[in-house]
Amino acid sequence: MQPNYQVFGDDEQMGESIDRIKRHGVDEDNIYILSHDNDHVRRAKRQTDANKIGVSETGLGTATKNIFRGKDDKLISKMKEIGFEQSTAKELHKELEKGKTLLVVTNEEDVKF
Repeated sequence: MQPNYQVFGDDEQMGESIDRIKRHGVDEDNIYILSHDNDHVRRAKRQTDANKIGVSETGLGTATKNIFRGKDDKLISKMKEIGFEQSTAKELHKELEKGKTLLVVTNEEDVKF
């Protein structure tokens, strides 16, 4: 199952969306934030209690490979590991390059962002 996602250009709107989906019963362990800027992900993660995509999601093999990959390839690899198809991951990466943030919800059928 491909994850549900929404691209945000505004952190306040993203925070409101995270609060809304949590109120509707989505477990915070299934909520992830992805951005081209690692500092932005850390700040957003602290403010919203969302997760970043790490070793527990990608597995040790991919995490090790990501050490040697460039930032663009790492982001695409992380998206693929949580269920995105290659073509979708590449399209979403283009949005991340524009400074936007990706909010991802896994293991849920229907999510209202």
